[in-house]
Amino acid sequence: MIIFGWLVLGLVFLGEALTISAFADWGWHHGDDWRWPLAVGLAAVTMIGWWMFASPQARFGEGWLRDLLKVGMIGVATAALWSSGHETGAVVFLVFNLIVNGLAQIPSIKVLARP
Repeated sequence: MIIFGWLVLGLVFLGEALTISAFADWGWHHGDDWRWPLAVGLAAVTMIGWWMFASPQARFGEGWLRDLLKVGMIGVATAALWSSGHETGAVVFLVFNLIVNGLAQIPSIKVLARP
């Protein structure tokens, strides 16, 4: 079960990286003359927000607040992918994140993410 747990946590990390990428992609597609700054800026803001509020070792994310922020960020990232013309990718992204984050709530897997 430990190997499966670490595999799930690795996939959760992949989902986090894809969330950051989704915001960068939105900035790239909607930034016109400001593509680079918007894409890099949105990725940076998302990364910092995730680190501060949604990661397992977040300074300000506790319990339900952390879960609520993760759901919100993944939901907005899904909408960003959809509005950038990646409808199929948005659905796959959402389903992937729902599955891996759901599996990460299994108690024997959840304890692996604790410091």
